[in-house]
Parts: sequence; structure tokens; C-alpha cells
Amino acid sequence: MTEATIERLRLFLIESPIKMARLQGVGNVKGTVKRVLLELTSSDGVIGWGEAAPWEVFTGTPEAAFAALDIYLRPIVLGKPVRRIRALMAELDRALVGHAEAKVAIEMALLDIVGKSSGLSVADLLGGRVRDTIPLSFSIADPDFAADLERMRKMVPDGNLIYKVKTGVKPHREDLDHLAAIRKEFGDKVDLRVDYNQALAPFGAIKILRDIEQFAPTFIEQPVPRKFLDVMAQLTAALETPVLADESCFDRRDMMEVVRREAADAVSIKLMKAGGLFEAQAIMAIADIAGLPGYGGTLWEGGIGLAAGTQLIAATPGISLGCEFYMPHHVLTEDVLEERVANRGGHVVVPDGAGLGIRVSEASVRANARVLAEG
Repeated sequence: MTEATIERLRLFLIESPIKMARLQGVGNVKGTVKRVLLELTSSDGVIGWGEAAPWEVFTGTPEAAFAALDIYLRPIVLGKPVRRIRALMAELDRALVGHAEAKVAIEMALLDIVGKSSGLSVADLLGGRVRDTIPLSFSIADPDFAADLERMRKMVPDGNLIYKVKTGVKPHREDLDHLAAIRKEFGDKVDLRVDYNQALAPFGAIKILRDIEQFAPTFIEQPVPRKFLDVMAQLTAALETPVLADESCFDRRDMMEVVRREAADAVSIKLMKAGGLFEAQAIMAIADIAGLPGYGGTLWEGGIGLAAGTQLIAATPGISLGCEFYMPHHVLTEDVLEERVANRGGHVVVPDGAGLGIRVSEASVRANARVLAEG
């Protein structure tokens, strides 16, 4: 029997309108977000989808991811066996430094193809499910806090109980007022977290964070810039509230250093940082040894990338702190899936179909595409 190979690669640079502006600490977003969609077709006619969603202040630009895929990675991918995913990913790493988002798009599309060909979900391919739903965390990041509070009034009764407040963008006093308003209205019913996105300077950070602790957050995410790992360790030792590393941990080497320095109590696992689902599981394996739980973070993925994220979390026991996969339902005005990944009772429902378990709308992809490359 002839082994199926990759026969065609299509790329779409997508620009999608969003419903609200987002204040994110290291960078703000309004109007639209861009991402790259990848379609691979195997020699036996099976189609797989992937998504690259960089953010220019975090990992890179969508245009750079598009060029990496189109110019540098396309010649390597075409003609390769679809089932030899690890071998291909290693070859991509040797051929091109960085561009984790471009590489994870290829890996998720290959897993989508293999899953569809075998009748298995990506979670099955990653070792099998340990969970069918994932608690959903919504980020309070609208410049208009009153609008976010009104959203909470609608979401909490529906079972959405986890909220991560983006802090450090507005004055500290304003952050405290917002946290106080949430606790006053919703009390302990909501699971409250805070995320500084590296916004604090090391000098004086401990005083600010001790003010935050009065609101009993579940964790404080990345309070200082990633390069100040010693400061992260000092804060982790000094605070009663767990500290979660995001920008301080991109890969296995970072994870080992976080563990060695005791620089966090938990870690954010993002496919766009890790550059692969297998790599994300490897990072989490190191965290597991040290007893650090994982949180399913995102950048600006749409439904394809977030479907891959749900499959990863479904098959990875240590990612137990929920996920922030709210973009397609709450921020994007339109996604490219025929049917969005379900949210139910404050949880993301992991698709149970073969591959990623999704169906992509070709019409929606083309309607939102700014650039198309085929071959």
C-alpha cells in the first residue's frame, strides 16, 4: 500500500473584525485581528487545516508567518508522508529558526489529516482523552470596564464563572477599583484571576501585588517582563497567591529554567508559543514533574487553532486550570467554521469528530482572506 503524501498546500492571510477593543498590557488590539490559515491536501484526497496566529508584540507578525510558510516551509512539506509528523517537524526546525506559529499550523493540519484518515480525534492521537469539557476563562480587557461588567452580568448566570482581569494597563488605583467592583457584585461565586502581561517594573512590584491579593485571585499571571526571571522567583516566594508564567515560558528549556529557579507556581501553555502540540505536551511533562499545573492560553486564534487547543487539553491531564478559548464566541464577529466549537455551561466542549472535529467554510475563508497562495 502506497503511503499518502502531502500533495497541495494553500495559505490564506485572514483579517477579521472584532467586537471590542482589548487592552493587553504589552500591546492593545482594536478593529481587526490577522491570522494565517493553512490547508493541506494529501495524495489520497484528505484535507487538513491549521492556523497560525502570531501577535506582533508577543511572537511575530502574521505576514511573517505567511512568508515563512509560503517561501521557506512549503518546499519541505510538499511530497512528505503525512504520517511521519515528528520527522517532518524536526526537519522544519533545522530549516528555519523560530516561527513557532507557522510550524504548529503545519503540525495541526497533519494531525487533522491523520485523524480523519484513521477515524480518530487529535486527542486520541495524543494519547486519549482525560476530559471532554474545559472550564472557560473570559478576559476582562475592554477599555470600557462598565461594558465588561455588563457582559459578566449576562455570562455569570449562564455558568461562566472564570474571569481573568487584565491589569497594569490602567492606573493601579483603577485596577483595584475594578477588582473591588467585581467582588462586590459577584462575591466568591466567580473564580477571579489577574494578568499583567509583563506590565510591572521589578521595582515596587511586590507592593502592588500585595494590594491585589486582598481580592483572592486564583493566580497572578506574568507580573514582570520575561527577562526578569529572578524577580519572578522572588515574587513567587513572597506572595501567597500563586504566580503563573506566560511570556517567561515558551519552550522546554524555558520550562526547565522556571522549575530550576522556582520562578512560578503554574504555567500558561500556548500552541503559538510552543510551536506544536507534541512540544506543548513535552513542556507540560516537565511542569508535571515539578507539580506546576497548566492553563490553556491563547493569542488571537479563531476556531481552527482553538479546536486544536481543545484537543491538546483534552489529552493532557496537567492542563487543569481551564482555558481562555473565548475569541470565536465573544470577540470575532465571524469565524471560518461552519459550526463553532460549542460552549456549554461555562465550558468549552471538546469536538469528538475525527481529526480536529471541525468543518471549515470555504466561503467564509475566502470572504475574509486578504492574501491567497496556492501550490
